[in-house]
Amino acid sequence: MKKLTILDGGMGRELKRMGAPFSQPLWSAQALIEAPQFVRQAHQNFITAGAQIITVNSYACVPFHLGEERFQNEGHKLARHAAKIAREVANQSCDSSLNVIVAGALPPALGSYRPDLFNPEQAKSIYNVLVEAQNPFVDVWLAETISSIAELEANYLALKETEKDIYYAFSLEDVEPGEARLRSGELVKEAVEKACQFQAKGIFFNCSIPEVMEGAIEDAKKIIDRNNAKIEIGVYANNFSPISTVHFANDTISSVRELSPQTYLQFAKQWHKQGATIIGGCCGISPQHIQALSDWKNSVSDL
Repeated sequence: MKKLTILDGGMGRELKRMGAPFSQPLWSAQALIEAPQFVRQAHQNFITAGAQIITVNSYACVPFHLGEERFQNEGHKLARHAAKIAREVANQSCDSSLNVIVAGALPPALGSYRPDLFNPEQAKSIYNVLVEAQNPFVDVWLAETISSIAELEANYLALKETEKDIYYAFSLEDVEPGEARLRSGELVKEAVEKACQFQAKGIFFNCSIPEVMEGAIEDAKKIIDRNNAKIEIGVYANNFSPISTVHFANDTISSVRELSPQTYLQFAKQWHKQGATIIGGCCGISPQHIQALSDWKNSVSDL
């Protein structure tokens, strides 16, 4: 079996669980603005649970969450602050003999799960701010919750000058069975083919229900193998109810399922069996879920 690396879980819901300032539309940026000590502690909670990769809390450092004026005035500063916090927490862990990797986050520039709202020209300037702000503090890049091939292409252009490894994470239609598709309706196979052309270090699937991940991994592996590409497959599902195609992320806070750590672990075991080598969690996946993954990893000698 291939070695397994543990990614962290969902920052926003962990902040909410901890009692950090948390509301729409600011989402996880609210704690960054008002009480950054909670962000620091959330990173540490995931590391303590066994996460080997932590993701910068920059997901909400975009106009969609901050508003246009605040993004123009504070977006760079906030994204830089988020990256610096993650770096400091990771460095402290390294001092304790843990080697924790910091992933810079490129979130959806114009709204999660809504490929119909995406505009590459608008996204370009937003991504440039996020990349410049985080770059000094991160080890790798994670372009996440990508809902269309157009978003993938925009992420590639924003990161093409970096020498750091890039991981692209796609958000899937919360529908099964059938061929795995992005939220745009485009086939996962087509998106993976494009990511192979972009020399991705990893292809992930995130912020979708666990039930749809198997099909996506299967389709991705076929394309990766056909291209003889050395690309890791990763999964970090959410703990949400299925998300519709007309979801308005800033109108409500999505409902969370009762997905226990042990139930999530059963999904993860199957993902790993299929070829996923990096597994963590997205929205609603807590340090307890990550702990279950880590305990399993540590209990199996060849993981």
